[in-house]
Amino acid sequence: MAVKNVKKMLMLAGFSLLVSVNGFAEEQATTAKQVVENFQGQLLAVMKSGKQTDFAGRYSKLFDAVSKSHDLTKIARIVVGKEWEKLTEAQQQKLVEVFSKFSVASYAHNFKDYDGEAFVFDSEEETTKGGVVIHSHLTIPDEKDVKFDYMLKDNGGNWRIINIIANGVSDLALKRTEYTSVLQRDGFDALISKINEKIDNYSKL
Repeated sequence: MAVKNVKKMLMLAGFSLLVSVNGFAEEQATTAKQVVENFQGQLLAVMKSGKQTDFAGRYSKLFDAVSKSHDLTKIARIVVGKEWEKLTEAQQQKLVEVFSKFSVASYAHNFKDYDGEAFVFDSEEETTKGGVVIHSHLTIPDEKDVKFDYMLKDNGGNWRIINIIANGVSDLALKRTEYTSVLQRDGFDALISKINEKIDNYSKL
């Protein structure tokens, strides 16, 4: 089973795709819905080949998919809140780099098996601040569906995922609580070490 519970889903730093993975036709995603559906399609492709692909292989296949569907710079900035302005430019760049690797590693770790799962589109809505929310759910055989709300913003003419809410719980909010706490208590280097440790653990599981 790819995902056993909501906690694992919330570890995803859930996000236009111009490359194909495992046979997906190359196309340009021009709408928020296309960005999400293309990304979900690539996740499923990796899941289906999971038994024949190790962590490094899944990471490689998902790197472009995550990078081009998620606004990782914006997400990294949001999760540290006001602490972002206290970081040097070099530290900001380092945080984005490590956070991006962690996001891809999370997907590569959690989406490694396939047992008939499927993403289903439910609806789309515009937000008052010009964003779009794509409502969908993941069907898991013999288990309860997991509801996903993908929040996207237009980034230079391209829609990008900035937050994923799974069954009502915000991934962005969880990370912000954790990251700001570590920054304030232990400092920047400790935060980077903590994230790198998680990446390393994912690669071994």
